[in-house]
Amino acid sequence: MDNKKILLAANAAVSKGDNEGFLGYCAENSVWEFVGEQVVMGKQAIREYMSKTYLEPPKFSVRNLIAEGDFVTAVGNITIKDASGKTANYEYCDNWRFEQGKMIELRAFVIEKKTS
Repeated sequence: MDNKKILLAANAAVSKGDNEGFLGYCAENSVWEFVGEQVVMGKQAIREYMSKTYLEPPKFSVRNLIAEGDFVTAVGNITIKDASGKTANYEYCDNWRFEQGKMIELRAFVIEKKTS
């Protein structure tokens, strides 16, 4: 499976609430960097992040998906509901690096869309 297909399959899993299915596409030593916010290191820490952040499955809309070598960049928006039930909408640009068919590194630029 090429890297674009891997990312699409992983995102399909998380959209269905299947975090473990998503994590099956990640390397054990994966690192997620949310630029300007936090770095999450290792599959177990990512699992914990997902369980706290994705209280309900997120809703994705990918506008562009660009692959080059070991990298796939996804640009789109995501809607997430927080613990209080409030829905937040974000624009994102995720830059994924793959190694041996696994997602090993994410550098994410995420900005909340404010309603006017």
